[in-house]
Amino acid sequence: MNAPENSAGSGLPEQPDEKRFEHRGAMFDALAREVTERLAQAIDQRGEATLVVSGGSTPQPLFDLLSGADLDWSKVTVTLADERWVDKAHKDSNALMVRETLLRDRAAAARFVSLKTEDPSPEQGEPELEERLQRDLKAPLDFVLLGMGTDGHTASLFPGGDQLARALNAPGGVRCCALRAPGAPQARMTLTAPFLLKSRQIVVLCTGETKARVFSDALAPGPREDLPIRAILRQSRTPVTFYWAP
Repeated sequence: MNAPENSAGSGLPEQPDEKRFEHRGAMFDALAREVTERLAQAIDQRGEATLVVSGGSTPQPLFDLLSGADLDWSKVTVTLADERWVDKAHKDSNALMVRETLLRDRAAAARFVSLKTEDPSPEQGEPELEERLQRDLKAPLDFVLLGMGTDGHTASLFPGGDQLARALNAPGGVRCCALRAPGAPQARMTLTAPFLLKSRQIVVLCTGETKARVFSDALAPGPREDLPIRAILRQSRTPVTFYWAP
């Protein structure tokens, strides 16, 4: 796997930075400032910025804050780390959640790149999405926001996933991968681990004591297939920060 443009020879430690907060409100405020500053810096230096976000309930307060951020959102491209293969109006659609919480107010001007096609299955939609990502997302990505499940998954890199090895290794440099897993009730499309690592900054956002323990377990040596978040945490190519609050 080729190193991301920003990290070749960086010698980063194989341990993420950690920012732990006593209250979630303080955590979301701090993270909103960091995201805004990094995107503004990217726009200032390169004329555009890319933001990859995750679904679920945890980041929604962050998205509420970011939606009103004083930023030239017309120069920001937003996409998802993963998507459930459901209709765009389905309650489980990550895109729907992002549109309702992030892509409104000032952030409504951002460009959104969907990880869903009209194909009946993610396997059938993969070629179109690969072409879309090649065309519409420039690497290195500027900011990637990931979550983590209690089973150690991130994006849709689930333990036991039928295409997990492919998604972790991205043969041929593929950017996305269809995946089905026992822990995921719907078929998924996920960005591959190597593509996620082609970024200038990754944040893993978690809350609660259970996920704090999973994080500690993931820092220990072990197979990535058991705790796929290790592909993000245990590497020295891309800077990673762990944001956590109870």
